[in-house]
Parts: sequence; C-alpha cells; structure tokens
Amino acid sequence: MKISVRYLLLLFFLITLPLYSHSFAADKQFSSADKRVSLIELYTSEGCSSCPPAEKWMNTLIDDSQLWQQFVPVAFHVDYWDYIGWKDPFADKQHGLRQRQYKEQGNIFSVYTPGVLLNGKEWRKWRYARRIPVAQQAAGTLDVEVLDNRIKAVFTPADGDIKDWELNIALLGFDLRSNVRAGENAGRSLEQEFVVLNHVKESSSTGQWQLPVPVAKKTLSGRKGLAAWVNKKGSQTPLQATGGWL
Repeated sequence: MKISVRYLLLLFFLITLPLYSHSFAADKQFSSADKRVSLIELYTSEGCSSCPPAEKWMNTLIDDSQLWQQFVPVAFHVDYWDYIGWKDPFADKQHGLRQRQYKEQGNIFSVYTPGVLLNGKEWRKWRYARRIPVAQQAAGTLDVEVLDNRIKAVFTPADGDIKDWELNIALLGFDLRSNVRAGENAGRSLEQEFVVLNHVKESSSTGQWQLPVPVAKKTLSGRKGLAAWVNKKGSQTPLQATGGWL
C-alpha cells in the first residue's frame, strides 16, 4: 500500500501534538542557588505620605541585574492607614497582621510604614544602599515549578532538616498606577511594582508542596510575577527565596 507524504505529515503532527501542547503551556521554573537569596519586604500604604519614596526605591529594583537571583522584593500594602481618608486598593488586613507578628517575634521594634525588612530583620539602610547586601551563608535550594495553574515546590535545606517548614507564595503585580484622590497623598499619582496581590502559605513535614497558583483578589492588567520563600514553622524569618515572571 502506498502512503502519501501528506498522510505521513498528518500522522506525525497528531502524534507530537500533545508534546507541543505541553511546551506551550504556562510552564515556569524558578530555582534558588544553595546560598541564601534575600527576601526584601516593604510594608507600605497609599494613605501614608512617607511611603512614596520607599515605593520609588523598590521600583528601581525591577532593573537590577541581580533581581530573582540574589534578592526577591515584595510589597505588602497594609490597611491600618485606610481610616485617614484614602482606602488603599491593594491593602489587606493580613499584611498588617504579618507585620505585627514580626514585632511579637522580636524581628522589629515597632509597626510603621514605610517599613523595610531584609531576611526578616528591620533594615533602615535601604535609603542609602547602592546595592542589596549579598548573603554568603548556605541555606539550601528552593525549586518551584508552575504548570497549568498548579505549583510544585521542593526545599532541600543545607542542614538536611526537612521537618516543619512553611512555604509562602505571593502573586505579584507590576506596572500599577493609582491616582490618589484623598488623604495624605491626595493629588498624587503613585507608580508601584512588586505589589502583593495575594499571599498564601502552607506547612509541610517533607519539604515538598503542591498547591494552586494564588488568584489575584482584584482584576488587574500588567505583568505578574511570583515570589516564593520558606521559613521554619512558628517563625516568619525567611531562610530561602526564589521567584520570577509569570
């Protein structure tokens, strides 16, 4: 029986279609090195007149060549300034609670905005820092895979202790602009990057996780990113982090 070239090409296409379909899916992989990747947390509010300089500083990190490789920035918008005239559209009560828990655990002396933490410790030198300090200690590797709106993560700690770890996943929003119409920043147009749109955490006794990608709590255009970090259960101090663009 004579088989046409067209038939063979069609057969090849049908056989390989699943492979190509998989490769075109939203497949992302983020991995840390063994050395500690620093997590930078900014606690901020659109209702705080002292916060725009800190947000402007964090915005500059988007062009840093070490982004995602040596540090991962996240901006938690708090709601405790909403009462003074402007409700921050990105604020979440849980963000303020996270900041207060840092105080309870002795990581910071007071709860305020703008507050910057470097690896879970208060860091006031951000105003003058030309570069983010590079951590030298070994922490272990954090590997994260995103496929079909699912996350698989594995943490291999340097000390081999895989018990009682907590994985944090934050969906980040970029290219965001707010025209503030009231409160301390009335009349200002604020440009913001690395904004936490949703933050979830999950414990594991094996150092492995599977969970859905967090969904943004409001519909936004612009780029999205993902930040992932791990800490010991019972302590918010991050040990290892990774992340990247979605």
